[in-house]
Amino acid sequence: MTQTLLAPSRPGIYARGSETVDAILKAALDVLIDEGAECFTIRRIAARCGMKVGNVSYHFPRKEMLIQVLLDDLVDSYGAQLEDVVRKPGLTAEERLKLVIILCLDDIGSKRTTHLFIELWALANHNAFVADRVRAFYERVHGVIGDYVAAINPGLSADDVHTVALFISASMEGATPFLGHGKPWAHKMPAFTALAVQSLVALARTATSRDIAALAPGKVPEPA
Repeated sequence: MTQTLLAPSRPGIYARGSETVDAILKAALDVLIDEGAECFTIRRIAARCGMKVGNVSYHFPRKEMLIQVLLDDLVDSYGAQLEDVVRKPGLTAEERLKLVIILCLDDIGSKRTTHLFIELWALANHNAFVADRVRAFYERVHGVIGDYVAAINPGLSADDVHTVALFISASMEGATPFLGHGKPWAHKMPAFTALAVQSLVALARTATSRDIAALAPGKVPEPA
């Protein structure tokens, strides 16, 4: 069964859709994207949205709560895009995986995603809660990719499917500091995307457990 990007229950004392909470969340996202992880504090977020610190902390007592909600919102957004673009009827698993790769790399090329995830990774280096939230986000991404890998290559074990899905995800995310918004080779993103679609879908189709285990620690690969 195809997995969906479902968000977990959310923390904080707030009602989504309220003007105050929406303003706080927008300010939090803007601070992270425009000013960076070092500026991501309740005080700075309050200043950004023109509120008192106490008003922000009433709804989100810790900045980590804001991180979780921002990631949950991203999950909802990507889930909607999957429904609109990838899960249309009549497509093969390979066609769906191609669309996922294109969607992800197009998104990586945007300012929001380039800056947001670089700053989230920076926060995760020093905050165990943020690291866990980022890990959970990517686990859901890997699950979606893995569903298509398993459909394309049913001979793989569940663990091998996850390894291939992880490789596909890491290959795309690794492009961020090189081809993301404003990065040195951003102009090459269309060519990179074309190569990624060709190579990563082929990998999903042809990878075998033998390939994956060939360079396992302590194991010398056998001649072909």
